[in-house]
Amino acid sequence: MARNLDTRTKQTKHKKYILVRYGRMSTLGLFEHHETSILKVHTRVVIKTNRGLELGYLVGRFSSYKSGQFRLSHEQIKEYFNNDDVDFSQGTAGKFIRYATAADISEERHLRKIAREEMEYCKRFVKEMDLPMKIVDAEHVFGGERIIFYFMSDGRVDFRDLVKRIAQEYQTRIEMRQIGSRDEAKLLGDVESCGQQCCCQRFLKHLKPVNMRMAKMQKATLDPAKISGYCGRLKCCLRYEDQTYTDLKKKLPKKNTRVKTKHGQGKVVDTQILTQLVMVEYESGERIAVPVENIEIIPASASTKAEQEKTPKNNKQNKRKKKER
Repeated sequence: MARNLDTRTKQTKHKKYILVRYGRMSTLGLFEHHETSILKVHTRVVIKTNRGLELGYLVGRFSSYKSGQFRLSHEQIKEYFNNDDVDFSQGTAGKFIRYATAADISEERHLRKIAREEMEYCKRFVKEMDLPMKIVDAEHVFGGERIIFYFMSDGRVDFRDLVKRIAQEYQTRIEMRQIGSRDEAKLLGDVESCGQQCCCQRFLKHLKPVNMRMAKMQKATLDPAKISGYCGRLKCCLRYEDQTYTDLKKKLPKKNTRVKTKHGQGKVVDTQILTQLVMVEYESGERIAVPVENIEIIPASASTKAEQEKTPKNNKQNKRKKKER
């Protein structure tokens, strides 16, 4: 029994894996292989997943492999993509079959054309059955084991009859997957207002939520037409520098904080996050922008005491009279 456990441990330890991005939603996964070395060129690979045979792209081919073994852990992969919530299949996603050939690439192009026809066919059925759903895209898995339809809907949809009709037509397994507006942009988006390809298509693997606080903190225009992306939601790029802005903002004092500079004492009336400048208003009414490292925050107790000392004695006497009354 002990020998069997040792054998399994050694086998697992000596297994080799490659990292592959595959599918229309650009999922990442580790795939077991038996190659002695990994090609250091742009490489397409044929893999076996729980959906069947698929074509994918080899990831990290330049520096992440040693003697054919992928060297990064799950945590390092997430750090590599600078995203804690990267869409990454835990454990082994499947097996590496072979490097893709010209015939495989040609077959993939053929399947894409077929997928477009299948999508139009599905749209026609949806219209005939008056289902409250919008067919966005279709994916015909490379091995032909199934067809995946991506759709949008405001709520749940009973598409069982639709699946039966399509399965009868194509004699294969049908999968319906509901997606949101950001996923739609990931599937169909092209060029954004910046002139670059949509980030969700080019490199983003997990679409984190973006809120108006990020736009306000960066003092970007709040015009919806300018801060909304292809999907109609706030642009993902607003999130890129949010952590930097948040960290820099913590170094700045809040408004109305009493501070001391070489020009004297005053209060903070405004701050600039990126330049790390603090606008200080002095007792004379003059306003001067001072670098945050050149100011000294006056403790609340000290500032309160100073204000009380400046208060005329008549005011104090009046307050005492009111209390006596």
